Amino acid sequence: MEELKKVPLNNLHEQIGGKMVEFAGFWMPVRYSSDKDEHLTVRNNVGVFDVSHMGEFWFRGKQALPLLQKICSNDIAGLPVGKAQYNYFPNEQGGVVDDLIVYHLAEEEYLMVVNASNIDKDWAWVSRWNQEFKADIENVSAQMCLFAVQGPNAVATLQKLTDEDLLEMPYYAAKRLQFAGLENVILASTGYTKKGSGSFEVFVPNAQAETVWQKIFAAGAEFGIKPIGLGARDTLRLEMGYCLYGNEINDTTSPLEAGLGWITKFTKDFVNADNLKQQKEAGMPRKLVAFKMLDKGGVPRSHYEILNQNGEKIGEVTSGTLSPALNIGIGLGYVPLAYAGVGSAIYINIRNKNLKAEVVKLPFV
Repeated sequence: MEELKKVPLNNLHEQIGGKMVEFAGFWMPVRYSSDKDEHLTVRNNVGVFDVSHMGEFWFRGKQALPLLQKICSNDIAGLPVGKAQYNYFPNEQGGVVDDLIVYHLAEEEYLMVVNASNIDKDWAWVSRWNQEFKADIENVSAQMCLFAVQGPNAVATLQKLTDEDLLEMPYYAAKRLQFAGLENVILASTGYTKKGSGSFEVFVPNAQAETVWQKIFAAGAEFGIKPIGLGARDTLRLEMGYCLYGNEINDTTSPLEAGLGWITKFTKDFVNADNLKQQKEAGMPRKLVAFKMLDKGGVPRSHYEILNQNGEKIGEVTSGTLSPALNIGIGLGYVPLAYAGVGSAIYINIRNKNLKAEVVKLPFV
C-alpha cells in the first residue's frame, strides 16, 4: 500500500487536536471539535481550512492559452488578468477528467488548482496534450500550501495582514500582494464553501506556511477564528450544492447532466466538443437534482436508492448529509427528467424505509 502523503503543517494539525484520516491519498484533519461546531463557525464567523493537498500547475508563455483552450471546457480567451474561472477537463468518452479553477495572474501566466485525488492523472493529461502545444508548464503541487479562510469575518481578519482593500476584490478575483509580511503572496476571492464576500484562498510557499497560518490566527483571534476540518468542508459544500469529483462527476458522468453546461463553451474547439455538442442537441435523459427530506427518520447518504412513488428505483444519491444550518436531511442525485422539476416528489430508501423528499432549487442555504 502506498504511503499516505502529509501536508507541510501535518504536525501542527495533530498538535492542535485535529483528528487525522486518510483522504485522497493524504493524511488530513477531518475535524478538530465537531463537524457542526466547525460548520456553524464558517457560516457565522470565520474559519480556516488547510487544503494544501490540492494540486497546483503553472501554465506560462505564448502557448499557455492555446493549451488551456484545448483542454478546458470554458472559454479562457476572455478571462482578464486578475480574474479566476471555474472549469473542467472533458475526456474523450463524454465524461470529466476533473473539475478545476484557472487563475489568470499575469499576461501569459495562469495558475490552475485541481483536486488532490487527481493530481497525477491531471498532470499526465496536461502533459499529453502539451506535446502538441509545448507551453511552459510546471507541477508545483508539492511546493505550495493553500489555506481557505471563509466566513463573514474573513475580510476583517485578512485585512489586518495586507494594505490592499479586500472589500474591493470582486468574487473570483486573484492577485499577488504583500501579505503577512511576505511579498508576492497570491490571494484569491474564491471558495468552495461560500459564494461571494467572505470567501478567500491564500497560496504560500511551504517554507512560509506555518508563519502565515499563525499570523492569520492572530489576526482572527478577536473573532474566535477556528481551524476547520474536511467534515465541515463537505457539509458546507453540500449546502451550496457544489459538485464533488468522485461523487457528482467522474470519468463517465456527462458534465451536461451534472449541470455544468454553463461552463461548456461551444464557441471554441476543445477536447470532445463535438460529442458534447451532440449530447446537448439530443437532450440528456437524466439530471443532477438537489432534494430535501420531508419525512423524518433518516439521513440520505451516497449510493442510497432514489425511488418514485411506486417504489421503483429511478436513481441514486451522490451526496447526502444532515444540514447543520437547516437541521434536515439534504442531498444531490441523478434522476430522469420527469422527476427533475423543482417540487417533484421522490423517495429515498433509508434503512429499508422509503422516505419522502422534494426536489428543490439550489443553494440550500
